Amino acid sequence: MNKKIVLAFSGGLDTSFCIPYLLEQNYEVHTLFVNTGGISVKEERAITKRAMELGAKKHLNINVEKSLWSEVLTPLIYSGALYQNKYPVLCSDRYLIVKESIKLCQKLKTKNIAHGCTGMGNDQVRFDLSIRAHGSFNIITPIREIQNITKNVRAYEEDYLKAKGFKVPSLHKKYSVNENLMGATISGSEIDVWDEPSKESFVLCKQPHQYPKKPKSIKIKFSKGKVVSFNGKKINGPDLLRDLNNIGGSFGIGRSVFASDTIIGLKGRFVFEAPGISILMSAHRALEESVLTDKQNTFKRAVGQEWVNLVYRGFFFEPLRENLESFLVDSQKNVTGEVLINLSPGKVEALAVQSKNILKSQEGAYAQSATWSEAESKGFIKLIGQSTSTWSSIHYKKK
Repeated sequence: MNKKIVLAFSGGLDTSFCIPYLLEQNYEVHTLFVNTGGISVKEERAITKRAMELGAKKHLNINVEKSLWSEVLTPLIYSGALYQNKYPVLCSDRYLIVKESIKLCQKLKTKNIAHGCTGMGNDQVRFDLSIRAHGSFNIITPIREIQNITKNVRAYEEDYLKAKGFKVPSLHKKYSVNENLMGATISGSEIDVWDEPSKESFVLCKQPHQYPKKPKSIKIKFSKGKVVSFNGKKINGPDLLRDLNNIGGSFGIGRSVFASDTIIGLKGRFVFEAPGISILMSAHRALEESVLTDKQNTFKRAVGQEWVNLVYRGFFFEPLRENLESFLVDSQKNVTGEVLINLSPGKVEALAVQSKNILKSQEGAYAQSATWSEAESKGFIKLIGQSTSTWSSIHYKKK
């Protein structure tokens, strides 16, 4: 009797290879496509058709955009952090793919699970660590396995599928593009060798000559850190992000070339585009800076950075992530208000903040007025610098 196995399926070359490869090993293959955004209904249907043609016993499509918003994007915005101060962890959707794959394994009562990651990138770490965090599973990785017998994995996969009588996906474009609700990642060709990305590498963002001539103003309202309205209208998270990706992308906002310190120790270079996240994080940061204390703002940066580092490096299901999120959620209790944002080519500016929680002191206004005396100012400065002054008085005498 064939063993049941769940394969996280995308319809690309790697996972297309996996189905007949697993069938040869006497597995009954159940494929799962987890839609995290960035794909049309037509494309999703084509993925289903492809899986069945290749021999899958059953295929399942699941949309997790709402989960991606609540479980990844919301805490990311709370964190205010980026990996290496630049990258908004667009790779985070992998964790939801694993989560849904595990659910299907449980439904089918099997401990066999497969994915199409290579042994040359970060995603293998994210998938394997996440699967292991859910219990004891038999992880099958066909692409890593064939790396033991060939250096040219892509050619091997193509030849294998052709020999089986299957069409090879015509996806051999200049670039490899991964797109989801959060944004798009583009790699390959000249990007990989540190050359200037060509005009063909633009996905969500317009090219400079296509930018609007006039800036655009928008308003985003938050309640306890969560977005509740956009330009005065209530909107759900996924739809908001799609709108902001379109608007921000027209101005080229959120596009960057990134040389990443990868999990496996190599430098990995790619282009990413995340217009919506860039806008949301700028608006949220402007509100937070106005309503949190200096101690909260300082400590929260360290917490947010640790959250981002865990997520990037494959530890999404590490208990520490939940501990950090508890703090981040608690820090948002007074992050309520509306932010006026101005968008111009490549730039996001928070022009105005309205909130009853802004920490406006009754004692004075910075560089404008104060209720304390000159003597009090001098006394404060003397005391706050006492440690440094003491050190200087001792050590400068020795010179």
